[in-house]
Amino acid sequence: MRRLAARGLRRWGVDSLLGCALLLGAITRIGAATTLPPGDVFRVKRAAGDTIVQVMPTPFGGLVRADVVARLLGGVFDSLPDGQWRLTIHGAAIDLTPGSVFAALDTTTLPLIEPMRVVDGAPLVPLQLFSDVLPRLELGIAWDRARAELRAMPSLVRRPPTVVAQATPPVSTAVAAASAARAAGRATPSTTAPVPAGLSRRYTVVVDAGHGGKDPGMKGPVVDGVAFSEARVTLEVSRRLKDVLEQKGIQVVMTRTRDTLIALRDRGPIANRANGDLFLSIHVNAANPKWANPTGARGFETYFLSTARTEDEAHVANMENEVVRFETEVDGAHKGDALSFILNDLARNEHLRESSEVAATIQRRMQEVHPGPDRGVKQALFSVLVRTYMPAVLVELGFGTNPSEARWMASPRGQQETAEAIAEAALDYLTDYDRRTRTASR
Repeated sequence: MRRLAARGLRRWGVDSLLGCALLLGAITRIGAATTLPPGDVFRVKRAAGDTIVQVMPTPFGGLVRADVVARLLGGVFDSLPDGQWRLTIHGAAIDLTPGSVFAALDTTTLPLIEPMRVVDGAPLVPLQLFSDVLPRLELGIAWDRARAELRAMPSLVRRPPTVVAQATPPVSTAVAAASAARAAGRATPSTTAPVPAGLSRRYTVVVDAGHGGKDPGMKGPVVDGVAFSEARVTLEVSRRLKDVLEQKGIQVVMTRTRDTLIALRDRGPIANRANGDLFLSIHVNAANPKWANPTGARGFETYFLSTARTEDEAHVANMENEVVRFETEVDGAHKGDALSFILNDLARNEHLRESSEVAATIQRRMQEVHPGPDRGVKQALFSVLVRTYMPAVLVELGFGTNPSEARWMASPRGQQETAEAIAEAALDYLTDYDRRTRTASR
């Protein structure tokens, strides 16, 4: 499947008709023992037999015929009168819009790695919809990356229970229920909570779980028999943060929801396309090896985007930026030219003061629950924040290189307390921002 990225989108613009013909004609019924043919393909495995499906290569993993794959999995993919398309499978209805990098399941936003397209009437969606998104919804679909195989297992579909109308539970009860559902392997519904008091509208917070997939982030000591992993901790805290925010009536978009790698250059654009009001990137710190007692370093700190002032700030930025190179991005401006630099700089600086206020609010709330010291608000050139055009911060939850803090961050209690503190800080900031903007408009 790595060949998909290598070929790129070059064929897409000039050979779209040919590509569509390939997608229309390259589905071949095969026996279970047949070897996969050469080319960019994957296998759909089901009780009625196996089927090979052609993939249109792109830099992001490839596009597939949504209607064809849906039918093979026991669902349908139909156009709607308003120009949208709907994938209906095993009781779930997922809506997609051509040109959009988001899909919708009820009120839950599902980020796609590239937009859906309709070419010559054929609906093309990223393979990721079937290989990543659907397997997380407990619809009896599994993806085997090693074999490039999509498996349909209808017997494993979990039917949604009958919903009985009842009073809205308190936030703490709702969060506990959501966490318990996640621990049991069940999908949790998106928020139906009203807009919080003090807010004039429903705000969108983008939660970014740092690292993931081939990039595990920093590695710490063994905690309860399991090696500490930054990627795993940030994902769990981000999931809990999503639960808390949604129960408070905030809409949440996550850049990743499982242990997969999302390039830093893509995380900011995901937030921008979602029209996010606030971007929260969650990370775990690691001590500078030059320090006299690295394993003794403790505490939490929150960064906003600006030039690093100290060696330690630069160390943290270099650590988190290790997997990327800085880029500039403005529509209509070439990378590296003066116009691109100026426009990007203006877009980021517009939210500089707001980002600083968010960071200070998070530090204040974290101080109420964190066992370590408050290391303060700091600034550095983080790649994940460079392309994010909204108030944006990077939270270092604690030092994974410190055994006691690693144990706290890896514990359900520590993760829940952290998520609740950051959620309270986000709501504090949004409430103050909403008040200031309403006052200024009078």
